[in-house]
Amino acid sequence: MTSSTRTARRPVIRRRGIVLGLTATLLFTGCAAQPSTDAKKPDSTSAPTPEATAPTVAGYDVGEFPPVPLFVLPDLSLLDTSASAFTIQVNEALADIPGVTASPAHCDEAGGVLSGAGTAFLYGDGSGAFTGPDGTVQNFGDGSGTSTINGVTIQNFGDGSGNYSDGTVTIQNFGDGSGNYDDATKSVQIFADGSGNYSDGTKTIENFGDGSGNYRAGAVTIQNFGDGSGIYSDGTITIQNWGDGTALVGDETVKAEPLPPVPRLGSFPPLGALAPLESCGTTLTFEDGVLFDFDRSEIRADAAATLDAVAEVLSSLDVAQADISGHTDAIGSDDYNQTLSEKRAQSVVSGLEDRGVTASLTAEGFGESRPVAANEVDGADNPAGRQLNRRVEIFIPATL
Repeated sequence: MTSSTRTARRPVIRRRGIVLGLTATLLFTGCAAQPSTDAKKPDSTSAPTPEATAPTVAGYDVGEFPPVPLFVLPDLSLLDTSASAFTIQVNEALADIPGVTASPAHCDEAGGVLSGAGTAFLYGDGSGAFTGPDGTVQNFGDGSGTSTINGVTIQNFGDGSGNYSDGTVTIQNFGDGSGNYDDATKSVQIFADGSGNYSDGTKTIENFGDGSGNYRAGAVTIQNFGDGSGIYSDGTITIQNWGDGTALVGDETVKAEPLPPVPRLGSFPPLGALAPLESCGTTLTFEDGVLFDFDRSEIRADAAATLDAVAEVLSSLDVAQADISGHTDAIGSDDYNQTLSEKRAQSVVSGLEDRGVTASLTAEGFGESRPVAANEVDGADNPAGRQLNRRVEIFIPATL
């Protein structure tokens, strides 16, 4: 199936005084494509096979495949006290493990790791101006202001909109729930109608805001047509879900639930005058399906290379302590999910210890109690949110 493209344009927003406002540099240049209307879903007349023998996608049951993923913005709360945002870096060795996402962590006052969406924190209490050897700050007393410090420029217009640039990262926030984020590795566009685009050089996500969406990463393509039907292909397995309770896996018809629609994107986090936070360490997150088969806690044989890489990095960095936590989505009972999360966390600990990791490792399961995304949206199942919630995390404190 192909997709046509629509271009979203925004009017120029002019600001008063020395803050020039959202000029031509803030025009939306990205677009969210609309799904093609000339591609038709084939009719399915075959009855489901009573006992399916079809191949499966890693981590999924027969006939199932991953949803179009949710967009994930970097944690925009991690600004330091000099306003040079995103200076908190993850060790390069930790950031280069296939199947594992490394990100700065922030903690509460008791040292507990906080999970969830971040918000950009800027400054705007009182009015005045400051000029020093590292830059200038102007605060207009109405929540708006500008600053240029150590090559970082921030414009905050006081209504939730503003600009940020440090030579690598640029943020354009339009204050209406839409915005752009770009850095050296990824680009995110979120539009006020719930649609948007994501690209990081290895994968692209298109969310059309109407329940449909596309995902591409290497040989893997996922198409959700928003009516319960969709297609998955990874070069080895092809699954066509007809949306009528059946799916075609290769040449075998199996039972499969219709695909839930792709949720509309949420709002781009607004800028506000809030206190900064500092990173308390690094969190390594194993992507869903990397370690475990569907509903299992035994590490798959083909996950050995991922654990080998993690173990090698932990040992080479002389990490003294790490906390491994297991998390599930909300499908199933609380007790079952709690047990599954504990077993998965312990499997990772055992796998690392078997590979010679001498750091003090702890395993803890949280079941479904610490979601990082909604399991449901407006009462409807949210597979992409559940996908983010099914995870194993390794927290490495910054002081160790």
